[in-house]
Amino acid sequence: MNAIVVTPAPAGARNGNRITALRWTLRLRELGLRVRIRERWEGEPCDLLVALHAVRSHPSICRHTEQLPSGRRIVALTGTDIYADPISIEARESIDLASAVVVLQPEAIRRVPEAARAKARVIRQSATRPPTKLRIAPPDALEVVALGHLREVKDPLVAAEAVAALPTSSGVRMFHLGAAPDETWRARAIAAASRSNERWRWLGDRPRAEAMRLLAGADLFVLTSVTEGGANVVTEAIACGVPILSTKNDGAVGILGPDHPGYFPVGDALALSRLLQRCEADAAFLQELRLRSVALQPLVDPTTERLAWAELLAELSL
Repeated sequence: MNAIVVTPAPAGARNGNRITALRWTLRLRELGLRVRIRERWEGEPCDLLVALHAVRSHPSICRHTEQLPSGRRIVALTGTDIYADPISIEARESIDLASAVVVLQPEAIRRVPEAARAKARVIRQSATRPPTKLRIAPPDALEVVALGHLREVKDPLVAAEAVAALPTSSGVRMFHLGAAPDETWRARAIAAASRSNERWRWLGDRPRAEAMRLLAGADLFVLTSVTEGGANVVTEAIACGVPILSTKNDGAVGILGPDHPGYFPVGDALALSRLLQRCEADAAFLQELRLRSVALQPLVDPTTERLAWAELLAELSL
């Protein structure tokens, strides 16, 4: 059976869409499908189209429907698809044309248009711990890592504000890995690092293997996003057994659960600063966060993801 995974993220990109496309390609190949990744579908043999991003893959979904009306189409909804207000016309049409809709965590089901919820399925993202760790902070520091490109929706500089608000005696050292889309963001990141007395540092875009090693070696991971569909980086932190602090957005709650003790309000640098101080001073609290991550590891195991895909393909008689 021929399957094509369509993603707007080009080859070599290090963003969540490309990472998910590569991982899903592996899962589908494990289930016996012949799978290729494309940025758009242009008429190749295709029994199954898996389209990441309902809006940006909309032309491929429409083309596949017109040329292969009996073909199967799975549309995966990203955060920008489902947390747009209102959901765009293109996203709604992609959802209507889908044989099945995939979301990455259960909270997202509520954002799927009601008429399409019966065909919506949750497939949690998986991750594996890298074989080695990397640490760059001094041995006595609390090393904190954040991952993600510098974008408004990720609100990355709120972490720099939080670190700048820490007492001068604090040993917190935070490192942010991710590309700056333009010179304005680059300048903002450099200025934020200066205001924090370099206790928050922007390391720029780094190879994925290096980023994963830094995450695995961290004492703490921080997610500052305004919204998330289902953040890969949270799944990766869980797989690494790293404690997590996060904004209380649907994407995080759907992965970590509603009672996770490490939440702070979106955009609230002082609340994050207080949590960082608590993690530094309260070993029991940091250990609680670590055990929360460890307890969630079965949900992010690749076997769990593969079984979810197998169940969905069976539902579609594939």
